[in-house]
Formats: sequence, structure tokens, C-alpha cells
Amino acid sequence: MKYLALPLTAIASAALAQAPAVAPPLVGQPSGLSVDVTAEAGDDLRIAVPKLATDDVRETVAGTTDALGRQIADVIAADLRGSGLFRPLGPSGIPTVSFAEANAPNFAIWPQTGAEALVSGFVRAGGDGNLTVGCYLYDVNLKSELKRTGFVVAPRDWRRAAHKCADMIYSRLSGESPFFDSRIAYIAETGPKDHRVKRLAIMDSDGANHRFLTNGQNLVLTPRFSPDYKSIVYVSYQQRRPHVFVYDVGTGRQRLVLSTPNQVIAPRFSPDGRTLLFSMSQGGNTDIYKMPAAGGTPVRLTNSPGIDVGGSFSPDGSRIVFESDRSGKQQLYVMNADGSNQQRISFGGGSYATPEWSPRGDLIAYTRLGSFSIGVMSPSGGGERILTHGWQDESPTWSPNGRVIQFFRSTPGRSGTSSVWQVDLTGRNLRKIPTPVDGSDPTWGPLLP
Repeated sequence: MKYLALPLTAIASAALAQAPAVAPPLVGQPSGLSVDVTAEAGDDLRIAVPKLATDDVRETVAGTTDALGRQIADVIAADLRGSGLFRPLGPSGIPTVSFAEANAPNFAIWPQTGAEALVSGFVRAGGDGNLTVGCYLYDVNLKSELKRTGFVVAPRDWRRAAHKCADMIYSRLSGESPFFDSRIAYIAETGPKDHRVKRLAIMDSDGANHRFLTNGQNLVLTPRFSPDYKSIVYVSYQQRRPHVFVYDVGTGRQRLVLSTPNQVIAPRFSPDGRTLLFSMSQGGNTDIYKMPAAGGTPVRLTNSPGIDVGGSFSPDGSRIVFESDRSGKQQLYVMNADGSNQQRISFGGGSYATPEWSPRGDLIAYTRLGSFSIGVMSPSGGGERILTHGWQDESPTWSPNGRVIQFFRSTPGRSGTSSVWQVDLTGRNLRKIPTPVDGSDPTWGPLLP
């Protein structure tokens, strides 16, 4: 997938030759359209998302360009709706946009729909078999263009073009970094609770393009992406012995980096991808270790009585947050990346587990035990907030922009289920992510290139 290197009016000169030029934004009248990702409540911005137009209905391996125009609009609308910040209108029930109007909308028709913003665009099949997808964002009241973007993609990657368009809209109107064009790895679960089959699986951030990566013959646990998205590290039990594997997403090959008779928990990469952090039980004690991602000798970072588990690096790699019961119950601690300067940061009632440092560096997400809720606090322990109130919510993982958290929720009883959910930092935008089977322990990867 590649971005269009020139403005769409130049790149798509052939595609939009018959269309009028885009009107420039009105001078002296900057758009006031925006959404507030920190607002506890408020009116979601109404945004029209009509079907993307096409100049010539052509067959592709992913369907006709006309059908793809509708499908891309559906994904854009779903992404924006799922963020909890927008109220998309369409593609059904609103006016359609002709190819000539893709970059020169008829602004007179949109106020009657109630839309404050308009997404317009086109899909065009080229002679090389690729698609050119153009995407424009407009302020309906000011009748001005806010931003545009475009992509050349293989037909099979049309969903990525849709996510990238939604990312452009989200970023322009929120001022935040994007996150829709990303992937989730998680543990796909089937069977009764006392005999679960657990497989490694991967999907887009909205649950689409799902595929299983392991066959279920061996138990797999705690997946985590590498910073470059090329690999996933996880624990696999073979012949009742834990192994740490790194899975190459591109080739499907697995590389063994650690085999030990000792219990190993939650391996994860450092921000530069060179180091693996994990917990290991040895000599009656569980401590946090690190080792080269290519394999090597583990180096112990903690050495206190009790159980130290769940390390997560700060974005710059200089510090690690982890959980420990050295005080008598599980609490959160931070330390330097070499294990020095270990300090407790959680002091609320109850216990804390599964800490995960935000990619922004400003917050740490965790599981609040007892209530089994997802919460956040600052790296110094201040500003603690509980975001969810399910029966059993645990194992938070951050979106690439640090504004949304995914986790898994379990229901009680022998026939209970587990599923992947997400919530934003206000706690009000909560939704379930569709998976073909039960899901647990998600890990959210970085934004795709």
C-alpha cells in the first residue's frame, strides 16, 4: 500500500478530468469543526459518509469498483462510529455522490441531512490492476475542504484504504494520532473452561481479516507484537514444558528463543525490539528477567521475596512497570530498565495486576483485582481512574495512539465465555470486538506503515 505522493487533484487528473477543481478553504474562516476525545459526555459530530463514487464500473478480484465504493464507505462509517466521537450518516439513506462531485460537492444538499461534515471520495481501477482511492473531508457549513488523502492499493487491501481514510478524518477533527489501520493478536479459545483449546490468532482492529496462526495442538498464552509489527512473541506449552517462541507474521515461521523447565510468564519486546522482558519462576521465587530477542542468557532484574510479574517498558525503554506481592498483596511498581530504583506506585485499596505502559508515556493501564476492572493511573501513581465495570475485565492493551484500550471480558460459570472489548479513556465509549470464537489476552500492534 502506498500513499499518493501528489495532491489528489494532480494524481487523479485522469480520474477526475471532468470534475471542477476543488474550492480552496475560505480565507479568514477557519473551520471550527472538532471532536473532544477527553469529553466525558457531549454531542457526537454528525458526519455524512456517502458511497464513494467511481467513473467506470470495473471488475476487480475484490468485486466491482461500484461495490467497493459502498464497502469502503461502510468501513469508514463503522470506524468513526466505533470511536464513540462521531454519528455517521450513511451510506444508506443519504444522497449519493457522482464521480464529478467527489472533489467538488454540492454543498446545498447536505445541511438538510443534519450533517456538519462530509466525507467524499472515489474508487478507480487502473490498468495495472490496482485501485486508486481518494478521500476528502469537508466542513458543510463553511463549504470548505478540510483535508484530503489518497492511496494506491491492491484490490485485496481495500479495507486498509478505508481505515486510512477514517484515520485521516479522526486525526483532522480530534487532533490526535490515528489508530484504525492497525492489527490485534489475541488468544482464540474453544471448548469447555476446564479443557480450553487456545490458538494464536490475528485480525484487523475492527475484527475483520481474521486468521488463526497456530493449530491448537499446543497451548499458547500472552502474545505481544514486536515494535515493527513483523513478529509476535508468546509462550507455548509443549509436553508440559514452557517455550518462548517468536512468530514471523510474514512467513509463518516460529523461532524458539527460550526453553526451560521453569514457569515462564508474559514475554514482551522492548521498544527497540532488541530485548525480551518476561517473568520466570526459579528456586521458589518468581522474578522479572530480560534477554536478547535473538536468544541468549536471561538476566534477572528483580530479586525480592514473593512474585514479581508482568513487566512493561516505558515508550523510551528507560523504565519498566511490573506487579509484585512483596508488600503482601499485588501492587504496581516501576524500576529502571536495569532493575535499579524499584518503587511502588499503587496505594489504593485492593490489588493490581497486568500493567501496560501507554505508548504516549503518560499513563499506565492495569487490571484492578477484586472488582476485575480496567483502570489507568499516571506513572507516578496519581490520577487513578476506573474505566470499566464488567464481571471480569482484565489484561489491557493500548491502541497505537494511547487513547483507547482493548481488554478481555469473561462471564461466570462453566459455560461462561470470554470476548475482546475496547474502551476509550473517558470510559463512556465501550464496545465489543467481533471474533469468530471466544477471545482473550489481546495485544494491539502499532499503526501499519
